[in-house]
Amino acid sequence: AGLNDRADDLLSFFHDRLKVYLRDQGARYDLIDAVISEDSDDLLLIVRRVEALKEFLATTDGENLLAGAKRAANIVADAEKKGTTIADTVDAGLFATDEERALFDSLEEQERFAGEAIAENDYVKALSFLSALRQPVDAFLDGVMVNADDEAVRANRLALLARIRSATAQVADFSRITG
Repeated sequence: AGLNDRADDLLSFFHDRLKVYLRDQGARYDLIDAVISEDSDDLLLIVRRVEALKEFLATTDGENLLAGAKRAANIVADAEKKGTTIADTVDAGLFATDEERALFDSLEEQERFAGEAIAENDYVKALSFLSALRQPVDAFLDGVMVNADDEAVRANRLALLARIRSATAQVADFSRITG
């Protein structure tokens, strides 16, 4: 086995041990799985993210963030399964509704604030910023036909939803969280 393979095996071993420790401490399985990825190599940050998720998801803002993020992620995942084109970036010039503009503006702002909080390892604060996306996400999904007939508009709207998934993924993979 090469050096990289041994390093991967060692990291996997540490992940397994950390999972057992966190479960023994009462952490939920789904929160642990939402935070640990194959390349997560900072074990202390994994613990902090699990604790932040546990704390935040116990609040109304946390429930709202989870619901909005899952709703957006499910639409994107469905489009990916079907092979529907998703634009690489969001083009504000293709917006046809106020809901698209409002969601985009909110994403721009909350992603920046969340990124600053994450840089300070303040995951609860980051999640708090991201929870502000719930209202614009709901307004967008309730007021906009994501699967528009125009392929460019549809791909752009899906890219907007994909940005929600990537914004929340900075803290956890929300698709792995039950509830």
